Amino acid sequence: MRIAVLGTGMVGRTIAARAAELGHEVTVGTRDVAATSAGDWAGWASTHPGVALASYPNVAADADLVVNATSGDGALPALTATGEENLAGKVLLDIANPLDFSKGLPPTLSVLNDDSLGEQIQRAFPRTRVVKALNTLTADLMAYPRQLADGDHSVFVSGDDAEAKKVVTELLTSFGHTDVIDLGDITTARGTEMLLPIWLRLYGRLGTAVFNVKVVR
Repeated sequence: MRIAVLGTGMVGRTIAARAAELGHEVTVGTRDVAATSAGDWAGWASTHPGVALASYPNVAADADLVVNATSGDGALPALTATGEENLAGKVLLDIANPLDFSKGLPPTLSVLNDDSLGEQIQRAFPRTRVVKALNTLTADLMAYPRQLADGDHSVFVSGDDAEAKKVVTELLTSFGHTDVIDLGDITTARGTEMLLPIWLRLYGRLGTAVFNVKVVR
């Protein structure tokens, strides 16, 4: 596939590298190509020659799949900059979490209970096929799940479009995920986003981010 990844941070880079490793054509989107290139991107890019860099408006037009790997508060601005027409009809894998750091650590959630960031994105871009997934584990496990229990742990997908969820599920399976649970429509993203408070406290208690949940049934 042609995959556009929005976000040049750790999550975006990890997903982009893994997708390129699996043979996809990957472009990473950023607000300012010149500023990003002037930073530490050049060093990372030199070891990932298969990943291109483009501005948000140019990254998604020809993509088959768009990955939102921005921060929670940066998601809607980044998607708006990418352009509603460029996102129309596209599958959008939303990884972001609505974390609020305004009161310090650990962060709280800026959206919860009767809404979710996934739903906000779907409402803002009604012609885009939004699928929430991968927001419940650290970036390295998103891309390389078999390093923990040989991949025997659970990830979730939420979305209104069955075909879009199938596309995302196939991508996750190709990454090595062995237990992908379809929770239902996009409103079920409320549940996975609200896993973040317990995830953050487990991280603090365990002293490592290399852990995940397993649904036993």
